[in-house]
Amino acid sequence: MTNDVPRKLKYYAAGWHESRTSEYMNCYNPSTGEVIALAPKCTAAEVEQAIAAAKAAFPAWSDTPPNKRVQVLFRLKSLLDQHLDELTELVARENGKVWDEAKGDVLKVIEVVEFACGIPHLMKGPAIMNVTSGYDTVQFMESMGVFAGIAPWNFPAMIPMGWMAPMCVATGNTLVLKAASYVPQSAIRILELWEQAGLPAGVINLVTCSRNEAEILLTHPDIKGVSFVGSTTVGKHIYATAAAHGKRVQALTEAKNHALVLKDAAIERTAAGIMNSAFGCAGERCMALPAVVVEDAVADELVAALTRMIKAIKIGPAWDKSSQLGPVINADHREFVRQWIDQGVAEGARLVVDGRDVAVDGFQDGFYLGPTLFDHVTPEMSIGDKEVFGPVLCIKRVKDFEEGLELMNANEFANGSVIYTQSGYYAREFSKRTHGGMVGVNVGIPVPLGIFGFTGHKNSFFGDLHAMGADGVRFFTELKTVTSHWFSEAEAKEGKIRNSWDGTI
Repeated sequence: MTNDVPRKLKYYAAGWHESRTSEYMNCYNPSTGEVIALAPKCTAAEVEQAIAAAKAAFPAWSDTPPNKRVQVLFRLKSLLDQHLDELTELVARENGKVWDEAKGDVLKVIEVVEFACGIPHLMKGPAIMNVTSGYDTVQFMESMGVFAGIAPWNFPAMIPMGWMAPMCVATGNTLVLKAASYVPQSAIRILELWEQAGLPAGVINLVTCSRNEAEILLTHPDIKGVSFVGSTTVGKHIYATAAAHGKRVQALTEAKNHALVLKDAAIERTAAGIMNSAFGCAGERCMALPAVVVEDAVADELVAALTRMIKAIKIGPAWDKSSQLGPVINADHREFVRQWIDQGVAEGARLVVDGRDVAVDGFQDGFYLGPTLFDHVTPEMSIGDKEVFGPVLCIKRVKDFEEGLELMNANEFANGSVIYTQSGYYAREFSKRTHGGMVGVNVGIPVPLGIFGFTGHKNSFFGDLHAMGADGVRFFTELKTVTSHWFSEAEAKEGKIRNSWDGTI
């Protein structure tokens, strides 16, 4: 523990400002339990100020040619490369991801920035000359105005500054970003790099605030669309409220991803993949794999392999490069996950490995939970069907492929789904029939590269256009179709207009 006074963070509205609020939210280092910064609960007036700054910056930024806009992104990409280790450590210290996971969080920002650098090509619309006799039609993808981004705490760099900012800005829009109050420092630091890269003031603005002030972003007439990542309950509210006020919405919400392990799977490799997916980032990600459906024939073998691997995990502070599992985000969330484990025991699941009382020498005040493994989880148990968002893995046993697929598809969430098999037939059948929006075949975390969309289904997504990829470009643009016809000198002198659409004069 240190005796340093936590610094008060600022908000950004075409420049950095100290908030006039009297209320600040604690930002913890989850590995030590200490408060490392104070995030302001920005006032309603300050949120309005950020929206006004974005609105004022929009005309000039949208009129900047796309090939000029992306020069800022090229410079940003270079700066992100230069500051990779600094940003990695910042993510690790404020979020609790171990080093490689924190680095992956930042690398995903770089990946989407690289994709967004292709906007001059990605915004090209179709055109047909002489679409009908004498008429030409061209379609434009135009920027729209001010967007709002509401980010969660589990990926403090990737989601606000990867999924949201690059595509919004590259397409010529401006952004008001509500950073997650637990972990705003990564987004703040990357916004400083945007400034250094030459982004004009007001194109990206950043606030931290309570849900009351965030409601302004859902109803304000100057906001054209809202991009959200978080819980299903909040996502449904944001979708309904913002859409009712004429805004487009993409709301990426909860998940309970399942893997189906068939009897022909390579058990050791399968167990290793499940370990990475279930316990990476302490299970605090919407593409975690907290439920495994396994054929009875190999269930005991798989549970034995997972138990052995779990007991070998090194738990420690996030910035220690030898740590394999870091803390969860804060004390409240640790208690939330512990209650889910208690619930699983009460429901009758067999607790194979219990991580509730883990301790890390020298870091007794950190928010640590060990990996937890349940076996014989049945469909009526909530522990196997609801999102726990922590290092908890549930094993469900089935007799065959069909029973396993039916069990998986019965779940209300459909962010991702995975199959482990050496059978091409079952892999193909699974890919075709699973409800999961992102499918892995012997891949535990089937998150696509930024050139593709993040395509959750069912109660894992609300909206029409997903994050990243071609959907991401379309979400931040609207189509305009222009049909033109030019008269010959003779037609112009005659004053007659031939309408080729219906053949009349």
